[in-house]
Amino acid sequence: MTLKEHFNLPNDVVYLYTPGNGLLPKVTLDWRKTWEQEFFDINSNLRDEQPEFINGVRETVADFFATKTENTFLTPNFSFGFSSLVDLLPRDLTYLVLEDEYPSLQYPIVNRKLNYTSVAVSAQVEEDLQKAIEKNKPDVLILSIVQYISGLMIDLDFIKRIKAAHPNLWIIADGTQFLGTCPFNFPESGIDALGASGYKWLLSGFGNGFLLISDSFKLVLEDLKAEVPLPKVAMWKHKSILDTFFEPGHQDTLSHGTLQSSLKFLKAQGLENIQQHIKELTDEAYRLLLERDLILPYIAERKVRSSLINVQIPQELYPNLMNMGVKCFPRGTGIRIGIHLYNDLRDIHNFVNIIESLR
Repeated sequence: MTLKEHFNLPNDVVYLYTPGNGLLPKVTLDWRKTWEQEFFDINSNLRDEQPEFINGVRETVADFFATKTENTFLTPNFSFGFSSLVDLLPRDLTYLVLEDEYPSLQYPIVNRKLNYTSVAVSAQVEEDLQKAIEKNKPDVLILSIVQYISGLMIDLDFIKRIKAAHPNLWIIADGTQFLGTCPFNFPESGIDALGASGYKWLLSGFGNGFLLISDSFKLVLEDLKAEVPLPKVAMWKHKSILDTFFEPGHQDTLSHGTLQSSLKFLKAQGLENIQQHIKELTDEAYRLLLERDLILPYIAERKVRSSLINVQIPQELYPNLMNMGVKCFPRGTGIRIGIHLYNDLRDIHNFVNIIESLR
């Protein structure tokens, strides 16, 4: 069975819309149907088992990223987790952020009127970030591992080097446009807090996300709230102080169970296999698009590349692409596509051939 056969994908559709919304595997769709039917059965105990079920999801997420269950928090999406984290931190901190970042990453700094400086995205973005860190000495670096418009991917080794050179710098990252494309070991990443929504590359639909926190950063956060009394009400007595910020209410078992099902599916396919599959397709896409001068110049210069690509064709072609079965979206100065495990070489070649026919 090919990877593509695990999804309900018609032959006349070239699905390159993962940066906007990933597909759910057949096994996850089946799980959702069964779960919802059983959940609302009056004789079912599933509603009463919600806390145990949610903790099982937390364990699955932690295992997927090789981290601790107690350092894993389930959220409705990245935006909620990140905003809650920012509100936990002292207001006098200084932040460093990339320009044109995803709004949910950048705007919580802006609308809280926090002190920040920004760095332009360029071919040498890691060097520029390093210079800005040495010059401005920020307390917190916030960034998306893969930029949502351009597809620029931050060198993961750079994050490790920066953390080693500046151990007191807190690094907070958005993994929404990255996680699910390859194996990722959170404790070894150098990142202090990593959040993501599940509806893109993690193939998990809306309403679920998570926040992973390192051991050292968790101690910092707990110390900041050391004087706050723990909940004494019976239904909250199991919560830690951080739980009260990141998981304050009831969790939707259908949404988070979808995340759990898709993570199990991804793990069963083998994340190394998925990574290799995506790399082969992405390399072919870059080869063909570079030949046609359709890659952003500063992306073309970089060795580290993601499977999110902003193809430099006129956005006026978007309706034509959709009419011809290509699922994509206009972003920035071109049309954004994403290559995931359910794509194949035929998709890449069909997409390029369709572009050629429209130019």
